[in-house]
Amino acid sequence: MDIIKVNAPFTREFARTLKAGDNVLISGTIYTARDAAHKRLVTEDAFPFPIENAVIYYAGPAPAKDGRPIGSCGPTTSGRMDAYAPTLIAKGLTGMIGKGERSADVIEAMKKYGAVYFGAIGGAGALISKCVCEAQVIAYDDLGTEAIRKLVVKDFPAVVMIDAYGNRI
Repeated sequence: MDIIKVNAPFTREFARTLKAGDNVLISGTIYTARDAAHKRLVTEDAFPFPIENAVIYYAGPAPAKDGRPIGSCGPTTSGRMDAYAPTLIAKGLTGMIGKGERSADVIEAMKKYGAVYFGAIGGAGALISKCVCEAQVIAYDDLGTEAIRKLVVKDFPAVVMIDAYGNRI
């Protein structure tokens, strides 16, 4: 089984090279955001991070412990972001990480613009947190664990669940 190294952020052109079922290790900068943050992202005039080529991880991490940059940070159900994802994809989002199915509207936006949906392992939040090298709240601090965080990750394991052509596993 081949593992593809993915450096985030990445372009739409790179997103189109990934295929459903690909096992990947993501390194670089990604952002956490859940439904409350997504609602703000689509209604405000400016994004708190560069949305073009960005990867959003659907997670609300637990507080950090024992000198770690972050606590447990497993994926949340992606469907709760489906009302907002097509707008963010149209504005440049190229990657999403979560768990569960996506709506037809999200898949159509992924195909139209070139974006991928990665699946992370639910229930493995403590393990996933070991891939986080740095974590910083950058927006919506009032949302607590659901604030937007900028994460620097190394070898974050995921699977391409839906590729930029709408193929899925």
